[in-house]
Amino acid sequence: MRYQFFKLSILLILVIGVTGYYYPPVWMTYWLLIPLTVIGIFNSRQNKHTILRNFPILGYFRYFFEFISPEIQQYFIERNTDGRPFSRNQRALAYRRAKNVNDTHPFGTQLELNALNYEGLRHSIYAVDPLMTPPRVNIGSSLCQHPYKASLFNISAMSYGALSKNAILALNKGAARGHFYHNTGEGGISDYHMEGGGDLVWQIGTGYFGCRTPEGQFDPEKFKEKALLPNVKMIEIKLSQGAKPGHGGVLPGVKNTPEIAKIRGLEPYTTVVSPPSHREFSDAKGLLNFVQKLRELSGGKPVGFKLCIGKTEEFIELCEQMKTVGIWPDFITIDGAEGGTGAAPLEFSDSVGLPIEPALIFVSKMLTKYQLKQEIRVIASGKVLTASSLIKLLAMGADLCNSARGFMFALGCIQALRCNTNQCPTGVATQSNMLTRGLIVTDKAERVFHFHQNTLDAVLELLAACGKRSLEEIGMEMFIRGDEFIELENRYFPDSFTYQD
Repeated sequence: MRYQFFKLSILLILVIGVTGYYYPPVWMTYWLLIPLTVIGIFNSRQNKHTILRNFPILGYFRYFFEFISPEIQQYFIERNTDGRPFSRNQRALAYRRAKNVNDTHPFGTQLELNALNYEGLRHSIYAVDPLMTPPRVNIGSSLCQHPYKASLFNISAMSYGALSKNAILALNKGAARGHFYHNTGEGGISDYHMEGGGDLVWQIGTGYFGCRTPEGQFDPEKFKEKALLPNVKMIEIKLSQGAKPGHGGVLPGVKNTPEIAKIRGLEPYTTVVSPPSHREFSDAKGLLNFVQKLRELSGGKPVGFKLCIGKTEEFIELCEQMKTVGIWPDFITIDGAEGGTGAAPLEFSDSVGLPIEPALIFVSKMLTKYQLKQEIRVIASGKVLTASSLIKLLAMGADLCNSARGFMFALGCIQALRCNTNQCPTGVATQSNMLTRGLIVTDKAERVFHFHQNTLDAVLELLAACGKRSLEEIGMEMFIRGDEFIELENRYFPDSFTYQD
């Protein structure tokens, strides 16, 4: 877009110059054109704001409506607490933490709180000092030879193809600096995943991208070659994704460039829909045997799987088989039905799968029941953006959390909802070189690092406010809901005023 800007500027200067020769008053237009040209050249060369770098003049319209004139945004377009899947307040918090600037909020809450719908943390009047260093979580069961100590907060699965090369490289460089992992997504390991030097969780989807035969079957030798790379710390088998469970990943043909096709072993510029299920197994025992196979091929690295809970009886059968055959994963990633994706049918995004909260509670209880909780770490993935949302998922049974859209905001995503069109204006979810050039890797890697660090700092502050000194003390008793107010009132003051009608 910025090259079109230069061409248009030169063309306008020539047209005005020629027209002004015959009609001199037209030369007055230069008073407007020259400042705009200077501003445009400056914006196209700065490295801080992707929108203005890609759209040197038109980009100001977005900033006008969202920042210069917030009352227009608030009263006529969108309130600060509106917006899906994340509100303007939530997005603004992510931006501020990524930029490492003041993330405080003015004038109190803007939420409409009342006793019936409120849910929040129970703080303590005996608050403690926050921990200085966020604790890490050891991932690796008794069947694992090379456990991995993971951060509480990590980058969820997003493939190269769904995201641009600059986005992948910035994420990985930020992860390397912050010592947290970067999930590759099912698209395979690219040079951009390796260049940054960050820890990787290699995700193996139903298409077996990066470790497949020409016919689309799993290739053990190709898998072993990549799994033994030092950057690869864990292996994740993708069974299903929250935003499209039972559907398979979708890569629009416009994003399937020759480079991406080579990484995945595909034909370029063809729309790729991964199979809905794996060809290497078709039942619980087969899945566990595949887990053990990958663990052996990777030299004993942690191996787990990711799924969105649908039929609860299938997960119960999995637990039973783990005890029967003596094989279990090192971790299980639970994705909620509210999880994100670049492209999926609306019915799958809105109507299929179990939300993250009941799914986590169910999985945690089942693993505890079958005495597997100490062996298997549970990773939560689904709308994790703020410190409070992370603590809530930990209280429901997660050991650590992954976030995709949170780190996309750190990269500069403005929730334009164009992920599936290859026209992402911030250069995050596109393969357009013109748009990708606007995403400066060095700047965005710093923002990824700061978003991670500042979010974990906020987690430690919240825990301290609740009087907690360690992760082991986190539990659902830390939270209070509106219906509990009514229960307390009825218990202690049965004859008094009630919130109920």
